[in-house]
Amino acid sequence: MIDNKRLLMLMASGALLLSNLPANAGDLPAGNLVLTRSVYSGTAGTVTVGQALPGGGNATVNGSYPYVWANEAPDASFGITSPIMLDLLTVNGSPLNSVNLTNEAAALGVNLSTSFSSKSEMAINQATDGTGAFTLMGYIAPINTLDVSNSNTPANVDPTNPVAESFQRAVAQINIDGSLQITPVDSYSGNNGRAATLYNGIYYMVGNAGNGSGTEPTNIVNNTGVQITTPGGNANTTVVGVQNGTPGSKNGFEYGYSVVLNGNTADKSGKDDNFRGNTIYNNTLYVSKGSGSNGINTVYQVGAAGTLPNFATASSTPISILPGFSTTLASATSTPTHPVYHPFGIWFASPTTLYVADEGDGAAYTSSSKTHFGGLQKWIYNGTTWSLAYTLQNGLNLGTQYSVAGYPTALNPAADGLRNISGTVNGDGTVTIYGVTSTVSASTDAGADPNQLVAITDNIFYQTAAAAAGESFTTLKTAAYGEVLRGVAYLAPVDISSQVSVTTSDFIYSRATRLYTCTMTITNSGSTTINGSLATVLDNLPAGVTLTDATGATGSGSPYISTSSAVILAPGASTNLMLKFSNPSNQSIAFSPETYVQ
Repeated sequence: MIDNKRLLMLMASGALLLSNLPANAGDLPAGNLVLTRSVYSGTAGTVTVGQALPGGGNATVNGSYPYVWANEAPDASFGITSPIMLDLLTVNGSPLNSVNLTNEAAALGVNLSTSFSSKSEMAINQATDGTGAFTLMGYIAPINTLDVSNSNTPANVDPTNPVAESFQRAVAQINIDGSLQITPVDSYSGNNGRAATLYNGIYYMVGNAGNGSGTEPTNIVNNTGVQITTPGGNANTTVVGVQNGTPGSKNGFEYGYSVVLNGNTADKSGKDDNFRGNTIYNNTLYVSKGSGSNGINTVYQVGAAGTLPNFATASSTPISILPGFSTTLASATSTPTHPVYHPFGIWFASPTTLYVADEGDGAAYTSSSKTHFGGLQKWIYNGTTWSLAYTLQNGLNLGTQYSVAGYPTALNPAADGLRNISGTVNGDGTVTIYGVTSTVSASTDAGADPNQLVAITDNIFYQTAAAAAGESFTTLKTAAYGEVLRGVAYLAPVDISSQVSVTTSDFIYSRATRLYTCTMTITNSGSTTINGSLATVLDNLPAGVTLTDATGATGSGSPYISTSSAVILAPGASTNLMLKFSNPSNQSIAFSPETYVQ
């Protein structure tokens, strides 16, 4: 097994440079997945019955999982911090390794944690600017600390927040060399940072702020929505968005988007920009809003297409709803013609195809007001406007309870939709999207339910629900007792063919097996060490020749073979793979190798 630093290096190098990808990304071997996860670490003694809770009231149950969340009745801000785990999985969900990021941060002298039941946290994004770094958000707080997700931040205190304690939020960055960098920020006071993406030295963050009563203070409104800072930079981040309304106003004071822009009456200041999903595509930032009773639950574009905001342009950057997406108020009653969606993760398959995770409305499936929108939405752009082609739900088993070993049957959860997603474009005209599910259950807080990691393959050319009727989700992983799954990122292998030389020995024929075998040697001919699992694609094999011990095949049909585990190849070092071929016609065997690291 590789050590923690090796795992961090493998994850950071998994999709190092988009510029390293071939023109046809379907010619790559299968990649891997990075999954963020948390494990409840409290005990009965973490909370004692009768103790005063930070957000008000006294505890009615102790700290034992899963009933501890009943303390949300006396304390609406109740939560408990827990460790951040990163899992490396195959695309089939098989575990490769895991690292406790909280422990890695502790080695740097930093308390890094998440809030266990906060469902909108720990999205994980990989930079596409050439750094290959992963980023996610958490808290600078010890595990098993109460009510951190609704605490103030030290530099932005809301005197009306019932949770008087203060903790910084933080961006955790995993670098290509396996190092971990933690940047504390004072953003999102009173609530949580949801996601961060690094691009050209700037963190683009989204989240929500405010947990007080009455009018939101100006410093809290300044503290929400899209925020930017630099790695290791100022904890006082910069809000992105044109100012709407008047500072100090109860309603209508927003940075970026305001419902007034769509002809609606101003609502609570600071809450129209309660964003949670973000992605950067074609040098443009996109964000989603899907929770809260204010604003509009939809997908937004931040700034002009092709232009990312920076510190100089942050205050003049507009935030607008993508044309064609919902403009229905979150507080409205959902109807077929004016639906209220609950967008979460967003992923572009192409400039004209956008997949949006819908979390579902969280209502019980016995409720007459249930909207049944949860799932994976596919939106298509015609050059002027976006339109919803269909929503993929088959295989999610929405509303159907599933069991988890050791979990109380009465609390068994059911999927309600999707939260964070990631995907890859295959070489056969399809895309595969990976996502973590949202849930409904009898638990006091469905955010603490053991949820699932799922995947679906969609034909990118389909434009109707009827065409996609045969597509279905598969479940790759179900969280165990005391676990929650949060974010997922697909790691495409990186082409290192220019850094290696590939040679083969003479072929040997076995009369017993009727196979031709040879040894393929991969040598690091570059000047830097290669770290990771290697996969070599055998292009241009003669017709009728089959690699019988292939690990898999690319989307275009070429076989590939992978090392059984990660390798470390210093410059000049080599590793060997045995190749076995079926060759009924006894013809000359030749191929064009392409080698990838993942």
